[in-house]
Amino acid sequence: MTYRTAAEIGRTERGPRPLPDLGTQRSVAGLASADTVLDNGLRVVAVHQPTVPMVEVRLRIPFAGADRKHSAIAEVLAETILTGTERRDRVAMDTDLALVGGELGAGVDPERLSVGGNALASGFDTLLDVLADALTGAAYRDDEVAGERARLVERIAVARSQPSVIAREALQRHRYGDHPYTRETPEAADVATVTVDEVRALHRSGVLPRGSVLVFVGDVEPDAAIAKIAAALSGWTSDATAAELPDLPAVTGGDVLFVPRPGAVQSQLRLSAQAIARTDPRYPALQLANLVYGGFFSSRLVENIREDKGYTYHARSSFEFTRGGATLLVDADTASDVTAPALLEMRYELGRLGVVPPTAEEVETVRQYAIGSLLISTASQTGLASQLGALIPLGLGPEWLIEHPTRLAAVTNTEVAEAALEFFAPTRFTGVVVGDAVQLPSLRALGGVTE
Repeated sequence: MTYRTAAEIGRTERGPRPLPDLGTQRSVAGLASADTVLDNGLRVVAVHQPTVPMVEVRLRIPFAGADRKHSAIAEVLAETILTGTERRDRVAMDTDLALVGGELGAGVDPERLSVGGNALASGFDTLLDVLADALTGAAYRDDEVAGERARLVERIAVARSQPSVIAREALQRHRYGDHPYTRETPEAADVATVTVDEVRALHRSGVLPRGSVLVFVGDVEPDAAIAKIAAALSGWTSDATAAELPDLPAVTGGDVLFVPRPGAVQSQLRLSAQAIARTDPRYPALQLANLVYGGFFSSRLVENIREDKGYTYHARSSFEFTRGGATLLVDADTASDVTAPALLEMRYELGRLGVVPPTAEEVETVRQYAIGSLLISTASQTGLASQLGALIPLGLGPEWLIEHPTRLAAVTNTEVAEAALEFFAPTRFTGVVVGDAVQLPSLRALGGVTE
């Protein structure tokens, strides 16, 4: 059998096949929604999206703690909150959810405890009943806590040996010092000492409705969904308010910190700078400037250090959003012998973005990419629920998703150039390089690197 290559398929006798013109971008439309605060202080945002007969829920509970052991207890809590209640053991919880095509999962970070899941629309009441049962009656049985705690200790021990985790922790400490936000991965030794009583105490003091947000997306009318949620969670009450993290200090530009990792065959490069919140009117222009720099596969950074020079397989720039703002993050992993050249080119592309502004063609390409990506990410109930779950704690909502494509379409080339010059100046960035000092003698020659 004869096969044709992609190049052959794309050509005719008269030359390459022309690409069809892009169609008109659609907007995120038809999002009937309701937004209310229940009597117990829980904010509920419900969106009707009847694409499939399913429902999605995302609960976000502010879950900050100043105590150094807080992150360890919080991790054990997140692993065990769905392992049984006074009414149901783990098997009964899983069985009740499975009977309505549902699932629930929990996770935690320094900012929030998150509980989310889905089910058939006809099983919405069951999904809410299991969720309410976990929030008000999680049992934290000795055997369940002991088993999950042991598994966590093993996972954390493995994670802390991973270069990406080492680099992340080094960057967090370099940016924010000893702020509680930096405690993303607890110490295995701390997790090993977590007791059942500590987990139960944290649940009582921290798993609170007031100040929390529940997002619903699915094939139920918003008012009906809110009524069901209010009834199901009426027993989840407290006069206290969920704990928010203290504000993060602003990231200031400066030297890159070298973090030695003897024997490493690769280096991890992480650069960061202060950015602006999504609510800032300059954000759409900055979003497009970031895409030009390193935010998608055809960006300048990827073309330079991956496609042209082969320094890395993966390079990108992205935003990290927090309640008070955002930062820019640039990351790449390279072989040790090209670490210094890669860092040089990353800095070069930062400077070039301001000095040689994005062309009209570059801006239009990333504009279409940004709008298209947003539409794809919100086309499903799962994607829309996750987007809203991330946006609403930041002060945004469904209207932001609806209006953002229009904002992106209105950004001018001049505004993108101004954002590039202001926010991507190399002097605004700091960061870390993790690697083997013996293999990186040329790194010090670049300047701006300290140990």
